[in-house]
Amino acid sequence: MSKVVVVGAGQAAASLVARLRSRGFEGTITLLGDEPVPPYQRPPLSKAYLLGEMEEDRLYLRPASYYPENGIDLHVNARAIAIDRPERRVVAEGQTFDYDHLVLCTGSLPRHLPAAIGGALDGVYTVRTLADVDRMCPACQPGARVLVVGGGYIGLEAAAVCAKLGLTVTLVEAADRILQRVAAPETSARFRALHKSHGVDLREGTGLTRLIGDTRVTGAELADGSTLEVDFVIVGVGITPATDLADAAGLEIRNGISVDSHGRTSDPAIWAAGDCASFPYAGLVSDGRIRLESVGNAIDMGELVADNIMGAERGYKAKPWFWSDQYDVKLQIAGLNTGYDNIVTRTEGETLSHWYFKGDTLLAVDAMNDSRAYMVGKRLIEAGKSPEKSAVSDPATNLKTLLKA
Repeated sequence: MSKVVVVGAGQAAASLVARLRSRGFEGTITLLGDEPVPPYQRPPLSKAYLLGEMEEDRLYLRPASYYPENGIDLHVNARAIAIDRPERRVVAEGQTFDYDHLVLCTGSLPRHLPAAIGGALDGVYTVRTLADVDRMCPACQPGARVLVVGGGYIGLEAAAVCAKLGLTVTLVEAADRILQRVAAPETSARFRALHKSHGVDLREGTGLTRLIGDTRVTGAELADGSTLEVDFVIVGVGITPATDLADAAGLEIRNGISVDSHGRTSDPAIWAAGDCASFPYAGLVSDGRIRLESVGNAIDMGELVADNIMGAERGYKAKPWFWSDQYDVKLQIAGLNTGYDNIVTRTEGETLSHWYFKGDTLLAVDAMNDSRAYMVGKRLIEAGKSPEKSAVSDPATNLKTLLKA
């Protein structure tokens, strides 16, 4: 009987094991997670859960009972520490698990501030795991002063929640503008105005020099020479793929665990999916490979690997999409804007969308409270169609007609 062992218990892993069972896989499935809870959603951590609008059990992707009921041997608090490739065996916290197929769904890790500038002080938090947010929640009291370091989506979402909870929020971004790595200046401008309208002291082009405090953070010194008094700090300066286990096992690493179009690593008995995996991508990327950090990618890759373990030999065709909720604005993103050279803006009432083109080719869409623009843009990109720019920008254009052109 075939044995599948999955390391990591996030969205990719949960999607993979569910897919195996739903497709009739009859072998054994072992799921190893290093946290004390079943697989859960991460996006609500920095939004609904931090706001107190979602209970822990609603975070769970499936009820805890699902796993034993479906013959999935879930081990929590079971951190995998080594892979014995010749013996096809995983070592996790003193136990060993034999496999015919091993799947690495190890996800990603938050970047931390260096200890030399105060990153190890009490009161400095990241937002990646349930435990991270549980540690931070008691500090999120009305009137408390919080410094958010980093103007990407995690930092901005955390700033929005803190502002809604009545905290005094300062956000610093070392780059010239927020969202510089992932969005056009036009999208950055929309969210800059949004945060300032909610009282966030947003400082772009301003880095953090050091945090101040003996054992707990009490202040911050910024690169412009100013100082702030703070009660706690949220660090949102990006994530890195969790590749240590794969690297130690001698697997190929290229901006993540390198896999082929079927999800196989350099060892044909080992697969990888989700944030930790980089895969071939025919889009506008420098080396023909990409790694996507999104729920959609985790689900799609997890299901792909499950199908291929069962012999489908299906190639992965990524359909990138992302979202972010901040205050009353829902940002939905379709496609990848890498290589764009012009932006077409569409406004229709209270909705706004930015359409990224390279020449006449549509690459991506940022839609703000405009689900129609998102869905039409997504379908156009997936079909390889590019609409006329004048039609996109004209609010009189019924977007659905673009699909028929």
